Amino acid sequence: MNFFSTVKGSLLEGFYPKGWNLEKIDQCCAQSPEDKVKRQSFWNDDFQLVPSENENDFSMMMGHEIAQNIYRTKEAGKKLALILPVGPMGMYKWVVYFLKEWNTDCAHVYGFNMDEWSDAEGNTLPSTSDGSFERAMEQAFYGPLGDLTVPKEQRNFATKENLPTYAEKIANLKTEGAELITVFGIGRVMHIAFWEPHFAEEFDRVEDWKKQTHRIAAQLHPLTIEQNAITSFKSRTTLIPCRANTVGPGLFLQSDRIIGGCDGTLGRGMQWQGLSFAVTLQYGPDMWIPSSFMPTLPGKLFYLEELAGPLTPESN
Repeated sequence: MNFFSTVKGSLLEGFYPKGWNLEKIDQCCAQSPEDKVKRQSFWNDDFQLVPSENENDFSMMMGHEIAQNIYRTKEAGKKLALILPVGPMGMYKWVVYFLKEWNTDCAHVYGFNMDEWSDAEGNTLPSTSDGSFERAMEQAFYGPLGDLTVPKEQRNFATKENLPTYAEKIANLKTEGAELITVFGIGRVMHIAFWEPHFAEEFDRVEDWKKQTHRIAAQLHPLTIEQNAITSFKSRTTLIPCRANTVGPGLFLQSDRIIGGCDGTLGRGMQWQGLSFAVTLQYGPDMWIPSSFMPTLPGKLFYLEELAGPLTPESN
């Protein structure tokens, strides 16, 4: 049976983003593990893949990369703007560890949380709430750094009042010689931050899509909701807002460097991120696949080797 011939007329018709080429997506997934990570012509010359065998190594190496860039810019006397995710998260304890070992403070760092859950008007969860990205960052990164931490006035969170100021703040920092580094994960539907693939339907030209710096109360794809139910909410879909405030390609594609991470394995041979990883690397830049632009930027993408597959069906 041909899967693609059964989509039309099914519940899946209209569920997947209109611009997705499902056969091309499947071809990316069907490649051998070696071919999935093979360098492509559209990759930046300074884009590198960094494999790891297990989650502990992954978190340590990704944390070291973030800390090393904080240290490097500190030594160079430069300011550093960091667009930061809440997922993956394991690297933050290692960022803290290395910065404390090196006694490197973050007075030169400006943090910009890339997204936050919201209601339909863009109102966000209180910072003290379970599930709040601001709370998660304070507990995992800013708080544990102690005296070495990023000054409070240099921590930015994606509220409906503050998110629209990100573009100007980052532009001003760049005029002062600051570097911009985006740290990111890749979503089930290949989003970066909560910049979802179906937003592409609103734009006739990719150039206009690339100019979008942010979105308030962005409508999330159902697969994004389910991804977060699995990874962050102990399966409780009913707790997850259907909207979020998020940065857009007009910010993350300005990055001088990127530090990405894919660690979406679940144990017992199960995973949710293999498709997203393969398509990001092999599909080619396309505004319906936001993460497909990340290999066009200089930097590193850390990943668990299991995600490369082979991505073949099995019973668990």
